[in-house]
Amino acid sequence: MQNIAEFHIIGRIGRIDATKEVTHLSVAANYNRRDGNEWKNDPHWNRVTLFGKLRDRLANAATGDLVRITGRVRQTSYETDGTTHYCVDMIADGLAILAKASGKPADEDVGE
Repeated sequence: MQNIAEFHIIGRIGRIDATKEVTHLSVAANYNRRDGNEWKNDPHWNRVTLFGKLRDRLANAATGDLVRITGRVRQTSYETDGTTHYCVDMIADGLAILAKASGKPADEDVGE
């Protein structure tokens, strides 16, 4: 049996950083939290790494679009000046644009 570590995020795109080989996407997933007698919105930012064909799908995406991303989690570490730094990488395996920032469903903007 294969052991896996995976993630599933539904959230809004905050930033797209594309380089020649890889694209990093910042996605805000919103959670509600209670503050006294009030409920407040508490966004959590996630940095997701995309390769290959998933990068091509982002050509139709923009800041504020609602997306669904699935993928795998990978832990890494590196050493700088004698100090070990630990990271968690979120590598996308699937990406779907659910709605445009304008509020339209993603498929209504095809051809615009």
